[in-house]
Amino acid sequence: MIRTSDIEEYLSYLRYYVKDGKEFTNDERGIVRKLASLKSFYNYFYRRELIKKNTAELVKLPKRHEKNIIRLDVDEIVKFLDQVESGDKLTPRQQAYHEQTKVRDLAMMTLLLGTGIRVSECVGLDLDDIDFENNGIKIYRKGGNESVVYFGPEVEETLHDYYYERQGVIPVQGHENAFFLSMQKKRISVRSVENLVKKYSKLVTSLKNITPHKLRSTYGTELYRETGDIYLVADVLGHKDVNTTKKHYAALEDERRRRAANAVHLRKDD
Repeated sequence: MIRTSDIEEYLSYLRYYVKDGKEFTNDERGIVRKLASLKSFYNYFYRRELIKKNTAELVKLPKRHEKNIIRLDVDEIVKFLDQVESGDKLTPRQQAYHEQTKVRDLAMMTLLLGTGIRVSECVGLDLDDIDFENNGIKIYRKGGNESVVYFGPEVEETLHDYYYERQGVIPVQGHENAFFLSMQKKRISVRSVENLVKKYSKLVTSLKNITPHKLRSTYGTELYRETGDIYLVADVLGHKDVNTTKKHYAALEDERRRRAANAVHLRKDD
Protein backbone atom coordinates (compact mmCIF):
# COMPACT_ATOMS: atom_id res chain seq x y z
CA MET A 1 0.00 0.00 0.00
CA ILE A 2 1.50 3.33 -1.09
CA ARG A 3 1.48 5.96 1.65
CA THR A 4 1.55 9.74 1.45
CA SER A 5 5.14 9.71 2.68
CA ASP A 6 6.11 7.46 -0.26
CA ILE A 7 4.80 10.03 -2.77
CA GLU A 8 6.56 12.85 -0.94
CA GLU A 9 9.80 10.86 -1.04
CA TYR A 10 9.26 10.30 -4.79
CA LEU A 11 8.88 14.06 -5.32
CA SER A 12 12.11 14.64 -3.42
CA TYR A 13 13.85 12.04 -5.60
CA LEU A 14 12.68 13.84 -8.76
CA ARG A 15 14.76 16.92 -7.95
CA TYR A 16 17.91 15.00 -8.89
CA TYR A 17 18.36 11.42 -10.04
CA VAL A 18 20.56 9.30 -12.32
CA LYS A 19 19.11 6.89 -14.88
CA ASP A 20 21.09 4.87 -17.43
CA GLY A 21 24.15 6.90 -16.57
CA LYS A 22 22.42 10.23 -17.28
CA GLU A 23 21.67 12.93 -14.71
CA PHE A 24 18.12 14.33 -14.52
CA THR A 25 16.75 17.29 -12.59
CA ASN A 26 13.28 18.81 -12.17
CA ASP A 27 12.48 22.34 -11.08
CA GLU A 28 9.35 23.33 -9.15
CA ARG A 29 7.24 23.46 -12.30
CA GLY A 30 8.36 19.97 -13.40
CA ILE A 31 7.59 18.47 -9.99
CA VAL A 32 4.15 20.11 -9.89
CA ARG A 33 3.39 18.74 -13.35
CA LYS A 34 4.37 15.17 -12.38
CA LEU A 35 2.39 15.31 -9.14
CA ALA A 36 -0.64 16.59 -11.06
CA SER A 37 -0.39 13.56 -13.37
CA LEU A 38 -0.15 11.25 -10.36
CA LYS A 39 -3.21 12.88 -8.78
CA SER A 40 -5.19 12.40 -12.01
CA PHE A 41 -4.14 8.75 -12.10
CA TYR A 42 -5.36 8.15 -8.55
CA ASN A 43 -8.59 10.12 -9.14
CA TYR A 44 -9.42 7.92 -12.10
CA PHE A 45 -9.27 4.73 -10.06
CA TYR A 46 -10.87 6.27 -6.97
CA ARG A 47 -13.93 7.56 -8.87
CA ARG A 48 -14.46 4.13 -10.36
CA GLU A 49 -14.20 2.56 -6.88
CA LEU A 50 -11.20 0.49 -7.92
CA ILE A 51 -9.25 1.75 -4.90
CA LYS A 52 -10.63 2.60 -1.46
CA LYS A 53 -8.28 5.47 -0.60
CA ASN A 54 -6.99 8.35 -2.71
CA THR A 55 -3.52 8.70 -1.23
CA ALA A 56 -2.31 11.25 -3.77
CA GLU A 57 -5.12 13.65 -2.82
CA LEU A 58 -3.51 14.08 0.60
CA VAL A 59 -0.24 15.35 -0.91
CA LYS A 60 -0.17 19.14 -1.27
CA LEU A 61 1.14 20.67 -4.47
CA PRO A 62 4.57 22.24 -3.84
CA LYS A 63 4.49 26.01 -3.65
CA ARG A 64 5.84 27.53 -6.83
CA HIS A 65 8.04 30.59 -6.48
CA GLU A 66 7.74 33.19 -9.19
CA LYS A 67 10.92 33.72 -11.18
CA ASN A 68 12.37 37.19 -11.43
CA ILE A 69 11.41 38.72 -14.74
CA ILE A 70 14.48 39.52 -16.82
CA ARG A 71 14.35 42.76 -18.77
CA LEU A 72 16.74 45.09 -20.53
CA ASP A 73 17.66 48.22 -18.60
CA VAL A 74 17.29 51.60 -20.31
CA ASP A 75 21.00 51.81 -21.17
CA GLU A 76 20.97 48.21 -22.41
CA ILE A 77 18.08 49.04 -24.76
CA VAL A 78 20.19 51.78 -26.36
CA LYS A 79 23.25 49.54 -26.67
CA PHE A 80 21.13 46.68 -28.03
CA LEU A 81 19.59 48.78 -30.81
CA ASP A 82 22.98 50.38 -31.56
CA GLN A 83 24.42 46.91 -32.14
CA VAL A 84 21.48 45.88 -34.33
CA GLU A 85 22.11 48.98 -36.44
CA SER A 86 25.92 48.94 -36.59
CA GLY A 87 26.90 45.30 -35.95
CA ASP A 88 30.45 46.47 -35.19
CA LYS A 89 30.95 43.79 -32.52
CA LEU A 90 29.91 40.94 -34.80
CA THR A 91 32.44 38.55 -36.31
CA PRO A 92 33.58 39.32 -39.89
CA ARG A 93 31.40 36.45 -41.17
CA GLN A 94 28.38 37.74 -39.25
CA GLN A 95 29.00 41.27 -40.51
CA ALA A 96 28.76 40.06 -44.12
CA TYR A 97 25.22 38.81 -43.45
CA HIS A 98 24.45 41.85 -41.31
CA GLU A 99 24.97 44.19 -44.27
CA GLN A 100 22.12 42.42 -46.04
CA THR A 101 19.72 42.24 -43.09
CA LYS A 102 20.43 45.23 -40.82
CA VAL A 103 17.48 47.35 -42.06
CA ARG A 104 15.08 44.44 -41.51
CA ASP A 105 16.63 43.48 -38.16
CA LEU A 106 16.47 47.03 -36.82
CA ALA A 107 12.82 47.31 -37.88
CA MET A 108 11.93 44.04 -36.14
CA MET A 109 13.82 44.72 -32.91
CA THR A 110 12.53 48.30 -32.67
CA LEU A 111 9.00 47.05 -33.31
CA LEU A 112 9.24 44.39 -30.57
CA LEU A 113 10.72 46.84 -28.08
CA GLY A 114 8.43 49.71 -29.09
CA THR A 115 5.08 47.90 -29.05
CA GLY A 116 5.48 44.80 -26.87
CA ILE A 117 3.88 42.52 -29.46
CA ARG A 118 4.59 38.79 -29.33
CA VAL A 119 7.18 37.36 -31.73
CA SER A 120 4.44 35.25 -33.37
CA GLU A 121 2.46 38.44 -33.99
CA CYS A 122 5.55 40.10 -35.44
CA VAL A 123 6.37 37.35 -37.96
CA GLY A 124 2.67 37.07 -38.86
CA LEU A 125 2.49 40.66 -40.14
CA ASP A 126 1.46 41.15 -43.75
CA LEU A 127 2.18 44.17 -45.95
CA ASP A 128 -1.40 45.39 -45.70
CA ASP A 129 -1.32 45.17 -41.89
CA ILE A 130 0.93 48.24 -41.71
CA ASP A 131 -0.92 51.55 -41.55
CA PHE A 132 1.54 54.44 -41.76
CA GLU A 133 -1.25 57.00 -41.96
CA ASN A 134 -2.39 56.18 -38.41
CA ASN A 135 0.88 54.59 -37.19
CA GLY A 136 -0.78 51.30 -36.39
CA ILE A 137 -0.35 47.61 -37.12
CA LYS A 138 -3.10 45.01 -37.33
CA ILE A 139 -2.23 41.83 -35.46
CA TYR A 140 -4.00 38.65 -34.43
CA ARG A 141 -3.81 37.88 -30.72
CA LYS A 142 -3.92 34.47 -29.07
CA GLY A 143 -7.28 32.94 -29.84
CA GLY A 144 -7.46 34.70 -33.21
CA ASN A 145 -8.80 38.06 -32.02
CA GLU A 146 -7.89 40.96 -34.28
CA SER A 147 -6.33 44.00 -32.64
CA VAL A 148 -4.64 47.25 -33.64
CA VAL A 149 -1.44 48.29 -31.89
CA TYR A 150 -0.08 51.81 -32.36
CA PHE A 151 3.58 52.77 -32.62
CA GLY A 152 5.61 55.91 -32.08
CA PRO A 153 8.06 57.87 -34.29
CA GLU A 154 11.09 55.66 -33.60
CA VAL A 155 9.24 52.53 -34.70
CA GLU A 156 7.71 54.40 -37.65
CA GLU A 157 11.12 55.43 -38.96
CA THR A 158 12.62 51.93 -38.92
CA LEU A 159 9.44 50.32 -40.31
CA HIS A 160 9.32 52.86 -43.12
CA ASP A 161 12.97 52.20 -44.04
CA TYR A 162 12.34 48.47 -44.20
CA TYR A 163 9.03 48.89 -46.04
CA TYR A 164 10.88 50.80 -48.78
CA GLU A 165 13.52 48.03 -48.97
CA ARG A 166 10.86 45.32 -48.90
CA GLN A 167 9.16 46.81 -51.98
CA GLY A 168 12.22 45.84 -54.03
CA VAL A 169 12.23 42.17 -52.99
CA ILE A 170 10.45 39.46 -54.97
CA PRO A 171 9.33 36.80 -52.46
CA VAL A 172 9.00 33.08 -53.01
CA GLN A 173 5.56 32.03 -54.24
CA GLY A 174 3.12 31.80 -51.34
CA HIS A 175 4.97 34.46 -49.31
CA GLU A 176 4.11 37.50 -51.44
CA ASN A 177 2.21 39.34 -48.70
CA ALA A 178 4.58 38.58 -45.79
CA PHE A 179 6.10 41.76 -44.36
CA PHE A 180 9.27 40.41 -42.75
CA LEU A 181 11.19 38.10 -45.08
CA SER A 182 14.10 35.74 -44.46
CA MET A 183 17.18 35.72 -46.67
CA GLN A 184 15.46 32.89 -48.56
CA LYS A 185 12.70 35.42 -49.39
CA LYS A 186 10.13 33.53 -47.32
CA ARG A 187 8.15 34.72 -44.28
CA ILE A 188 10.65 34.81 -41.44
CA SER A 189 10.12 32.21 -38.70
CA VAL A 190 9.76 32.62 -34.95
CA ARG A 191 12.95 30.61 -34.43
CA SER A 192 14.92 32.93 -36.72
CA VAL A 193 13.80 35.99 -34.75
CA GLU A 194 14.66 34.25 -31.48
CA ASN A 195 18.17 33.56 -32.82
CA LEU A 196 18.57 37.18 -33.92
CA VAL A 197 17.58 38.49 -30.48
CA LYS A 198 20.02 36.07 -28.87
CA LYS A 199 22.83 37.08 -31.25
CA TYR A 200 22.48 40.83 -30.71
CA SER A 201 21.78 40.68 -26.97
CA LYS A 202 24.98 38.71 -26.34
CA LEU A 203 26.92 41.68 -27.68
CA VAL A 204 25.33 43.88 -24.99
CA THR A 205 25.05 41.68 -21.91
CA SER A 206 26.49 38.25 -21.18
CA LEU A 207 24.65 38.05 -17.85
CA LYS A 208 21.07 38.07 -19.15
CA ASN A 209 19.41 35.45 -21.33
CA ILE A 210 17.36 37.76 -23.57
CA THR A 211 14.52 36.38 -25.69
CA PRO A 212 11.78 38.11 -27.73
CA HIS A 213 9.44 37.61 -24.75
CA LYS A 214 11.88 39.51 -22.55
CA LEU A 215 11.81 42.38 -25.05
CA ARG A 216 8.04 42.31 -24.54
CA SER A 217 8.55 42.46 -20.76
CA THR A 218 10.95 45.36 -21.24
CA TYR A 219 8.28 47.31 -23.12
CA GLY A 220 5.63 46.50 -20.51
CA THR A 221 7.94 47.70 -17.75
CA GLU A 222 8.71 51.00 -19.45
CA LEU A 223 5.04 51.59 -20.33
CA TYR A 224 3.97 51.00 -16.74
CA ARG A 225 6.69 53.26 -15.37
CA GLU A 226 5.63 56.04 -17.73
CA THR A 227 1.85 55.74 -17.28
CA GLY A 228 1.27 53.95 -13.96
CA ASP A 229 -1.82 52.43 -15.62
CA ILE A 230 -1.79 48.64 -15.19
CA TYR A 231 -5.05 48.32 -17.16
CA LEU A 232 -3.50 50.13 -20.13
CA VAL A 233 -0.47 47.84 -19.97
CA ALA A 234 -2.74 44.77 -19.89
CA ASP A 235 -4.74 46.06 -22.87
CA VAL A 236 -1.71 46.94 -25.01
CA LEU A 237 0.03 43.63 -24.24
CA GLY A 238 -3.15 41.71 -25.02
CA HIS A 239 -3.58 40.11 -21.59
CA LYS A 240 -7.15 38.86 -21.20
CA ASP A 241 -6.89 39.00 -17.40
CA VAL A 242 -5.35 42.07 -15.74
CA ASN A 243 -4.24 39.81 -12.87
CA THR A 244 -1.74 38.26 -15.27
CA THR A 245 -0.27 41.70 -15.82
CA LYS A 246 -0.29 42.52 -12.11
CA LYS A 247 1.60 39.31 -11.38
CA HIS A 248 4.35 40.22 -13.84
CA TYR A 249 4.69 43.81 -12.64
CA ALA A 250 4.00 43.32 -8.92
CA ALA A 251 7.43 44.68 -7.95
CA LEU A 252 6.79 47.89 -9.89
CA GLU A 253 3.37 48.28 -8.26
CA ASP A 254 5.00 47.96 -4.83
CA GLU A 255 7.55 50.58 -5.87
CA ARG A 256 4.75 52.99 -6.81
CA ARG A 257 2.93 52.33 -3.53
CA ARG A 258 6.08 53.17 -1.61
CA ARG A 259 6.38 56.47 -3.48
CA ALA A 260 2.74 57.20 -2.65
CA ALA A 261 3.64 57.26 1.06
CA ASN A 262 5.43 60.58 0.54
CA ALA A 263 3.10 62.02 -2.09
CA VAL A 264 0.51 63.52 0.27
CA HIS A 265 1.48 66.12 2.89
CA LEU A 266 -1.03 66.59 5.70
CA ARG A 267 0.47 69.75 7.21
CA LYS A 268 2.24 72.23 5.00
CA ASP A 269 5.41 73.86 6.24
CA ASP A 270 4.95 77.52 7.20
